Amino acid sequence: QVQLVESGGGLVQPGGSLKVSCSGFGFTFSGYAMSWYRQAPGKERELIARIDNFGLRRNYTDAVKGRFIISRDNVKKTVSLQMNSLKPEDTAVYYCYLARGAGYWGQGTQVTVTS
Repeated sequence: QVQLVESGGGLVQPGGSLKVSCSGFGFTFSGYAMSWYRQAPGKERELIARIDNFGLRRNYTDAVKGRFIISRDNVKKTVSLQMNSLKPEDTAVYYCYLARGAGYWGQGTQVTVTS
């Protein structure tokens, strides 16, 4: 029933920008906080950004603070992550997460930052 679908990943040069988005289905989108996680090769999946249900509060891990912006549109039922000043260390699969029940994950979208 619940489905999260990420899109917008791709290959970018260092210093570039990219916006990834996540569409939610099968739940009351405005009723839940949404998060972005990422997982780099050989590393644990890490929480990088979170936004509350109405977009009043936004939280970022230090590694992306000042560079990434999380936003949501409860009419379109999407949550996005604008990524600026990208670094090779940002290379990872980016996942959308819904903290409902046991939690739900999207399939992920690959972001590769390389010259």
